[in-house]
Amino acid sequence: MFHLQGPQKLQMLEKSLRKALPESLKVYGTVFHMNQGNPFRLKALVDSWPDFNTVVIRPPEQEMTDDLDHYTNTYLIYSKDPQQLQEFLGSPEVINWKQHLQIQSSQSSLNSVIQNLVDINLSKVKHTQCNLYMMFDTAKKLLPSLVDMKNLPLDGDKPKPLNEEMFKLSSLDATHAALVNQFWHFGGTERSQRFIERCIRTFPSFCLRGPEGTPVTWSMMDHTGELRMGATVPEYRGQALIYHTGFYQIQTLAKLGFPLYAHIDKANHTMQRVVARLHQIPMPCDWNQWNCVPV
Repeated sequence: MFHLQGPQKLQMLEKSLRKALPESLKVYGTVFHMNQGNPFRLKALVDSWPDFNTVVIRPPEQEMTDDLDHYTNTYLIYSKDPQQLQEFLGSPEVINWKQHLQIQSSQSSLNSVIQNLVDINLSKVKHTQCNLYMMFDTAKKLLPSLVDMKNLPLDGDKPKPLNEEMFKLSSLDATHAALVNQFWHFGGTERSQRFIERCIRTFPSFCLRGPEGTPVTWSMMDHTGELRMGATVPEYRGQALIYHTGFYQIQTLAKLGFPLYAHIDKANHTMQRVVARLHQIPMPCDWNQWNCVPV
């Protein structure tokens, strides 16, 4: 196992992962932000260097002190040969299987290895699989072969006018974490709220404030730089407000050069229509999350 430290090695890793897109997308996006100051203090582990097979991104051990906090105990994985990674992932120096943890990857092919390791470590696992999208400008830059200009919807360039008397573009602050937590599909706990607070403090967030001055719709970035946790409060749904927030978010973050990507639940057809109008490009691979719990 090698812990990659220093800008030169991490930039080499980013360049190598870029060549493996889209299957490396979740890890590539994370490493990109590690090379932009590493705001979440993540560490990169590889099985060999410079010719690695598998890379695992994880927090430092000193931050993983709560065995029940899978929001912190998160591992991002990419492997060139998933059939050869079981020994590496089985090492306690790489993954602490005694904790509640989650693994995220753009590779569904990791599933059999993770299932084997869960059985070996007497754990149980829940596998969540969602559609994965890359924003248009990001895909045009990184994966132009996947961008078909002819199939883009015509009404996706600009949102319909927003009632600016009623709604104001703004950002979230840490006091809004409870509101985001309430509507986040993967949230609803004290630990998820602490995670959301940290994301709000660390990365740009976007919202529309309603007549009362409170957020009515929002979108954020998680610790990997993925666009996540978007929602609209029930009384303001059906007005395409999340579309305006997403449009503003994408326009702003694209100017910063961020690789922009997101996932949508396979059953969430409303959001699938929204991301299509925002010219988001569906990836040929999935967004995967494995939640592992010791028994």
